[in-house]
Amino acid sequence: MFLGLDGVEISLIIVFACLFGGIMTGFPVAFAIGGAAMVSFGIIAALDSGGILVANVIDTSSEEYHALVNSGVARDTVSHFRNPDLPMMTTELLSGGWEQALNRNLSFIVNRMNEKVLAGQSIETLLAVLMFVLMGITLERSKIANDLLTTMARVFGPLPGGLAVSIVVVGAFLAASTGIVGATVVTMGLLALPTMLRNNYSPELATGVIAASGTLGQIIPPSIVIVLLGTLAGDLYSTAQEERAALVGCSDALTYLGSPAVLSVGTLFQAAILPGVMLAGLYAAYAFGFAMFRPEKAPPIHDENAAGTGAGLRNALTWYLAVPLGILVVVMMMVFGGLAGSQSVAVSSVADIGKQAELRTNVSPQCQEAMIELHGQDKWDRAVATQAEINEAGGTRTQAERTLSIEQIAEARSEAIANAPPVGTGLLVIVTIFGIVLAFARGVAPTLSPRPLIIGGAGLLAALAVDAAFIGPLNSPGYRFLLLAVPFVVALWGLRIAAGRLGQNELLRVVFPPLVLIVAVLGSILGGITNPTPAAALGAGGAIMLAAYRKLQEDGRSGQGILIATFAMVIMLLFGVNFDLRVNIENVSFQNWVAYGITIIAYSVAMIGLLWACWVLFEKRVLSPVVRETAKVTSMVFAILIGSQMLNLVVISFGGEHYIQEFLRSFEREWVVFLIVMLVLFVLGFVLDFLEIIYIVIPIVGPVIYGGTMDPKWVTIMIAVNLQTSFLTPPFGFALFYLRGVAPASVTTWHIYRGVVPFVLIQVFGLALLWMVPSLVTIVPDLIGH
Repeated sequence: MFLGLDGVEISLIIVFACLFGGIMTGFPVAFAIGGAAMVSFGIIAALDSGGILVANVIDTSSEEYHALVNSGVARDTVSHFRNPDLPMMTTELLSGGWEQALNRNLSFIVNRMNEKVLAGQSIETLLAVLMFVLMGITLERSKIANDLLTTMARVFGPLPGGLAVSIVVVGAFLAASTGIVGATVVTMGLLALPTMLRNNYSPELATGVIAASGTLGQIIPPSIVIVLLGTLAGDLYSTAQEERAALVGCSDALTYLGSPAVLSVGTLFQAAILPGVMLAGLYAAYAFGFAMFRPEKAPPIHDENAAGTGAGLRNALTWYLAVPLGILVVVMMMVFGGLAGSQSVAVSSVADIGKQAELRTNVSPQCQEAMIELHGQDKWDRAVATQAEINEAGGTRTQAERTLSIEQIAEARSEAIANAPPVGTGLLVIVTIFGIVLAFARGVAPTLSPRPLIIGGAGLLAALAVDAAFIGPLNSPGYRFLLLAVPFVVALWGLRIAAGRLGQNELLRVVFPPLVLIVAVLGSILGGITNPTPAAALGAGGAIMLAAYRKLQEDGRSGQGILIATFAMVIMLLFGVNFDLRVNIENVSFQNWVAYGITIIAYSVAMIGLLWACWVLFEKRVLSPVVRETAKVTSMVFAILIGSQMLNLVVISFGGEHYIQEFLRSFEREWVVFLIVMLVLFVLGFVLDFLEIIYIVIPIVGPVIYGGTMDPKWVTIMIAVNLQTSFLTPPFGFALFYLRGVAPASVTTWHIYRGVVPFVLIQVFGLALLWMVPSLVTIVPDLIGH
């Protein structure tokens, strides 16, 4: 063989050479990947037909192989990497010839396109990509970045390095609202870099902080990277753990692990919060520290037009910090004291299944041994003892045995009514949010009369009092609405005055609308209310309405129609939560018919408002480029998905995927395997975009890194942060090219390279910190999950 390499190794070199060559030609990446798949397969097929490429495999008929298997070594774990002394034999590279391999690939391509692109289980999650892209591009076109940069510069500018810190804050904000790295880097490069240079900031610090902050969209939710990576990782983790369970003799992953092998995009969003905030904090800390030691290269900026409250630090601490914290403390005391909580008194007609063992114990001896090794002897002994108690009590009760009688259901319902807290959770959340808004309004305008705010606060307290005194868990939603109408009308009058005062504050006026949108999108996902796809649809619709409102304001036209449509959406949510809107069932009550009618009207108003917002953006020539750009990005994602599937099938056809996985599994320690994968991904990040890495490399190495004992959330977030690091690393980091394209001539490439080095080191430090303290990734999902 050539240079001692067998056919599989040479074929892998051919595939990746074609891939890199196709990318370097300048053709669109989506077509270069598919082209590389066809060209590489043609070359490999020609060499295989000529007898030039052959594969060296273990001779499974040899005595040495049979002796190894008979000694207890599983057949699936035998490889020439782990067992180099086993006899080898030569076989054809493409089993059955290139014609049969081509037929297999074509059938696989059709099946995979149907599964991955057209009608598979993951297609619903992938639809979130389209809507998150639409949301991000719409917000970008609505000049939100420009206003944020201007406002944050006024807030942080008087501090040493304040402009750099403001860039980090805006970068994190745009990451949470757009999630598109290229757009964020280009936008901030165009808007912020000239301002920083004009104010005597070091070109190195300016370019470094812009490039680094722009890449936060890789990790801060809702990140497109996490959506795509999470969709793939969920399938890989589930399949790999099932194979792992089968390998040790267990029936399925649930039996072996004691919990389902499930990984969702929503869970990954939860896991990414702390790492994203940590990296943003490290960036800001470096910028501030740089300014402290070298103030001449990051001077403070004093803006004569900066708007302030003029009320001093004491006022700010009181109304922005102390009062909101006091409200939250009172709320927590009410919840933990039993004064507030869920008022549901629904009682199941079937009793709980009863005490259950931690692990399944009715398993084979081989599976039992593997489970003890994984979970420990103590946990296994507890499970055995618990199962013994269940068996002595007659075993788990059947469905009929657990069905409650009418008297038992009535008794359980009476107990639930007696234990129901006086105040409902939903009302408490609304009152808390409105109370904090009133506090902020007082802090913004301390010289104005507090009387409207006091009246609004009194209305909120009256709502709590009415709920506690006159509303019980058995009262109908219509009765609740009627009783709470008067106090909420009073509260809303005060809130209307508060909103007007908040609108006079430049910072709140710029930050509050997109912040509400981000909280609505992320809150619905992180709170488990919905999955990423409906949340992305909410974000896209909200972004369109927000952009239209801004355009109307710029033209001096009233945006009241947009506000009415937004209010209609809130009404839809409230009525949908509090009323049963099913009208295709028997015995629909009058109040539910009324609620259904109001909801239909609110839905119609909201849709009319959304369509009007689209017309406003179309009229202002914003909607057309937004739709074109969204179609372009989304088409690129799915085209790369199709091309990468073709390339993966080529690698599979000659055994390349199996070869790479065998090599990785030859290492005994999991952390060594994962470290090798991370290093490979880091290097590939120099020349491949994250989409190619996710769809080409991860499917090959995923069965190995997701098939062990490491937490899949931690593995996925580590990969995402690693890809973010490769975006920054000279000389090929994509963020550097984005910034170089918009930087003025006075900023050289060498300035950009030197500027990002400290931030690359910060990224490496962040990766090391996540490696040493995995709880930074897992703590938020664990807390929310419980």
